[in-house]
Amino acid sequence: MEKLSIRCIFLAACVLALVTGNALAQSFPTKPLTLICPGTPSAALDKYLRPFAQIASRYLGQSVLVVNQPGENQTVGPATMARTARPDGYTLSMLTINAFRVPHMVRVNWDPLKDFTYIIGLAEFNLGLVVKSDSRFKSLKDLVDYSKTNPGSFRYGSRAYGFTSHLIMEDLGHKVGARLLRVPYGGTAELAEALNSGSILAISDTITELRPHLDAGALRLLVTFGDRRSRWNAPTSVELGLDVSAYLPFGIVGPKGMEPAVIKRLHDAFNRALDDPEYDELLKRLDMVDLYKSSEDYAEWAVDQIRFQRALIERTIGLGRGLSN
Repeated sequence: MEKLSIRCIFLAACVLALVTGNALAQSFPTKPLTLICPGTPSAALDKYLRPFAQIASRYLGQSVLVVNQPGENQTVGPATMARTARPDGYTLSMLTINAFRVPHMVRVNWDPLKDFTYIIGLAEFNLGLVVKSDSRFKSLKDLVDYSKTNPGSFRYGSRAYGFTSHLIMEDLGHKVGARLLRVPYGGTAELAEALNSGSILAISDTITELRPHLDAGALRLLVTFGDRRSRWNAPTSVELGLDVSAYLPFGIVGPKGMEPAVIKRLHDAFNRALDDPEYDELLKRLDMVDLYKSSEDYAEWAVDQIRFQRALIERTIGLGRGLSN
């Protein structure tokens, strides 16, 4: 009799949890959400996330406020959210590929697998290498040949140490046997100015950031690092037979401990936003690639990325090199 009573209590608790979860999913959200952008205002992440948040708000029934929290290779925002936000679904963060890379470079007080709830994988930025429109380099081969015959003379600009735009060039140099010297700059405006002055000979950056200069005809795209051409129709690294490729994927995460019903509600609303015609226009405008992943697939992908990014860091710049180099 006692065992039967315990079993009844357990079943009642399960039913109550199910009913409560369903009720929570139906009522959530009842107030505006905060979505952290780990990039600076008007940079590529921000250019994507603000329009996306507006589209997503239609399917959530609440406004989505985007707050910029840049720093430490785009990890300050999500790490702060993981540490301070309640797991109620009202505070979320964009998570970039750097979250799986930085822990191999410096000691951090957060764990990319244990401290986040993975909600949805969204998209990825296309990455390219550009030169001035009147540059002597008409192809990537011209650039590689020059760097080989003039050791130490080829200087390119990129953003923060450890960004994909930096690592892809390190990987390229190793694969083709060329020494490509990186000069760090803070943003696209600084990179473009350095290129125009001759301080550097090329820029490695996202197509989204380089787009205005490409549209104006000031820069020429030599290659995109992946398997998809941009609208400027430069060859891809895959087409050129190079064993190097890179995109900059990202998604949305919450703090650990979120209710499954809330996760599903968020995922489903964001997923509906991905089907919105306005979202298609956003991807085209920013020259981006769709990379939808369900909550489960996104979490599994994160596990794979921890291993993949460690191997990438190890073969390009070495583990534990820090972010200030």
